[in-house]
Amino acid sequence: MSFPHQDAGDDAEFDDYDYDRPSKSQVKRELHALVDLGKQLIELSPERLRQLPIEERLYEAIREAQRTTGREGLRRQVHFVGKLMRNAPADEIRHQLDVWENGSREETAAMHRLETLRERLLADDDALTTLLQTHPGADVQQLRAVIRAARKEAQQNANLNPGQEPQRKHYRALFQALKALLA
Repeated sequence: MSFPHQDAGDDAEFDDYDYDRPSKSQVKRELHALVDLGKQLIELSPERLRQLPIEERLYEAIREAQRTTGREGLRRQVHFVGKLMRNAPADEIRHQLDVWENGSREETAAMHRLETLRERLLADDDALTTLLQTHPGADVQQLRAVIRAARKEAQQNANLNPGQEPQRKHYRALFQALKALLA
């Protein structure tokens, strides 16, 4: 079989034979990504799963995977979930998972800021002055009373004998007061 010599006029004909679909490797990578996403969904609670835009059949397959205890059965169920993920809105699901993950990071960071502020308030009176300047609508008397009670509680905890449980009532109350103030 001989091929005719290709000249410049045959380029248009050659373009008809170009492949416009993804390679086998690309398809495999996408399928593995869907299986990995399915594994993430299997780790979620039923309440979180219900918040995702997934079909009932996929939801039930995920719940079945959560109940499966055998290694081989779980592997097969995970792959079945991955297969069902082909029809699911993967980008929307990834976005929601990202929001949940980053939202919890932001909440954790906010809690750490509150804890740091609480420690500063317990250690230094000037910290209260600074807080009141940034939040003029705060209930000054209530904050002072809670800080005073938390400081007294901390002194009592410092004098406890080994094995005695420290009290944290006012320490926690100060945290809640700051949380309410900054919310």
